[in-house]
Amino acid sequence: MNVNELQDYYFIYFADMKAIILETPKKAARIKFYLPPGAMAWRKAVKKINSAWWHPDQKLWSVMNTVENVHRLQEIFGDDYDIREIERSTKIPHVDLGDSGLNAVAALERKLILKAYSLHTVKNYRHSFIDFLKFYKDEDVSTLTKADIEKYLYDRIKNHKISTSKQNIIINAIKFYYEQVLDRPREKYQITRPKTSKSLPNVLSVEEIQLLINSPKNMKHQLILYTIYSAGLRLSEVIDLRIEDIHLDEGYIFIKDAKGKKDRKTVLSNVLVEKITPYLAQYHPAYWLFEGSDGGQYSRSSIQAIFRRAVKSTGVNPWATPHTLRHSFATHLLQNGTNLRYIQSMLGHSSSKTTEIYTHVLNVNNRTILSPLDIIMGEKGK
Repeated sequence: MNVNELQDYYFIYFADMKAIILETPKKAARIKFYLPPGAMAWRKAVKKINSAWWHPDQKLWSVMNTVENVHRLQEIFGDDYDIREIERSTKIPHVDLGDSGLNAVAALERKLILKAYSLHTVKNYRHSFIDFLKFYKDEDVSTLTKADIEKYLYDRIKNHKISTSKQNIIINAIKFYYEQVLDRPREKYQITRPKTSKSLPNVLSVEEIQLLINSPKNMKHQLILYTIYSAGLRLSEVIDLRIEDIHLDEGYIFIKDAKGKKDRKTVLSNVLVEKITPYLAQYHPAYWLFEGSDGGQYSRSSIQAIFRRAVKSTGVNPWATPHTLRHSFATHLLQNGTNLRYIQSMLGHSSSKTTEIYTHVLNVNNRTILSPLDIIMGEKGK
């Protein structure tokens, strides 16, 4: 039974009013479960669990997968719960590429590098294109049609449960090969794309940010989190920061070759300036602002590990990622009245439409917005 079928089953059959807990692998980060409609006492008890989270798209709850939380759920539900298996994706089989396939991959990679795509994009496109070639290992890739490409996508979606973001990467990689490497007309390969999610950015409160960025005891680790949040940087951008990009006298950070190969400037926090000076004196980086033990750039995985440890130690939203700091930067600036155009420029968005999404996540309460009822009554709170 897959998740959609389980939802259909669950919302039709309420005879025993039991909670449904999805089978949880030992290494899974979260325990997911459904609560029957009207189970207010259960819902109230679940909310008291520190890591409890409601997933509106899936219509279910989840908590961190710990022994303590397992026992708490058992205490809450008593004997009134069932455990259900969920349909799992099958592993994509390993297939070796022939000479023609290897040549096609090399041609794709060469074109991507010549067009100055980021190493991250080259890696993703290469991996996705190799999987596509393996699916059609006995075919001449240059003769495949739009129908063949959609057949491959359908297989990966239905049988291997790839995400919508993965679908888009695959489509972009395939289109790049046919349009840029084989020089085919663009209109011939307008592949049907998945519906784009309209979810809002994940944002932490000011109090959560303070807890999170001050959590690391290591000076470098703390400064990395301070830098990401204070300037609204992407993970790749903080990794690519050079010492010379920090303009202490002028009060800005220069971001070189950011997403879309665009340079930009963003704000340099006064607090960050105070922390950078002792950091430089202690660590003596040679070129990159944040260097690894070998003197090269700090790695993505290392920063992600720093962030995960901070999330775990502070108990803030467990779904937060380093990119959440960038979302929070933009939202907090809006809350403080910063002009949207300035925020757009600091984030490096080409369109104001991209930046405007942060207006939807502002805190709406009687401290930030005055109700028209308060206005016509002439005072607030009556």
